[in-house]
Amino acid sequence: MTSPSIYEIHDPRFRHLVVGSAGLDELYSGCRWAEGPVWFADLNCLLWSDIPNERMMRYSQDGDVSVFRPRSDFTNGNTRDNQGRLVSCQHGTRRVVRTEIDGTITVLADSYEGKRLNSPNDVVVKSDDTIWFTDPSYGIMSNYEGFKAEEDQATRNVYRLDPKRGTLTVVANDFGQPNGLAFSPDETKLYVADSWSSHDTNWPAHIRSFDVQAGGTLTGGEALCVTDKGLPDGFRVDVAGNIWSSAGDGVHCFAPDGTLLGKILVPQTVSNLTFGGPRRNRLFITATKSLYAVYTATMGIRFC
Repeated sequence: MTSPSIYEIHDPRFRHLVVGSAGLDELYSGCRWAEGPVWFADLNCLLWSDIPNERMMRYSQDGDVSVFRPRSDFTNGNTRDNQGRLVSCQHGTRRVVRTEIDGTITVLADSYEGKRLNSPNDVVVKSDDTIWFTDPSYGIMSNYEGFKAEEDQATRNVYRLDPKRGTLTVVANDFGQPNGLAFSPDETKLYVADSWSSHDTNWPAHIRSFDVQAGGTLTGGEALCVTDKGLPDGFRVDVAGNIWSSAGDGVHCFAPDGTLLGKILVPQTVSNLTFGGPRRNRLFITATKSLYAVYTATMGIRFC
């Protein structure tokens, strides 16, 4: 009997982005809510977060899985900076931190205008070393993924941190709940997911597109694409500018103009994903309790 395909083709272009014979591999199962995958090419491994279990996990290319950080302060999203250091969003401490090469932790941001951040969620680093992150309230809504608390910030913002100048700036403040974010390959656009439909079904489940201006400000912000199953959480961009987003039924792939090209169906709700592997052509997917991976016919951009 032939197994059902994991691919759902909505546009012929999607056939050139996937490998039809490549299956979906479940690499690990045992998380409570898997999130924030980040690939370390020099170490040939992937790190990801298991938020409710308050730990970070490590997957090696040889298949070994281990606990990377047993007390993670409810870390959610992760990325690497241009110097190869791990940058993470912590719900428990409500801050963005950097893990130095020697393993020490540097606090990059924990407040804005004298008030605590809500619960930093996802983060990306631009080629000019600026750090961009989202700050919804998910981590303080209950004690499951952080510590229940009131919101100190009046709005749920997208921030730009310039570590060279030590300045933190709000670049967008009109979201229900800003979540995943990523730059286009040429960094002229910033895409940001709004996931507030998780608690308000009348809210659109969309990814918005902003134009990045000189000096780091944003303009625009129109809805680019909508997930028709579930909501967009984390996502990444490939070298051709296609957006690969988490959704309720798997991974949705959108063209740069927002057209749905196709889906990779996953048996659990997808939270986040990243490209990795020696050729950056393996899509690592965090989905509820598990870490999955599938080989693709495209590659992720370097700054993701």
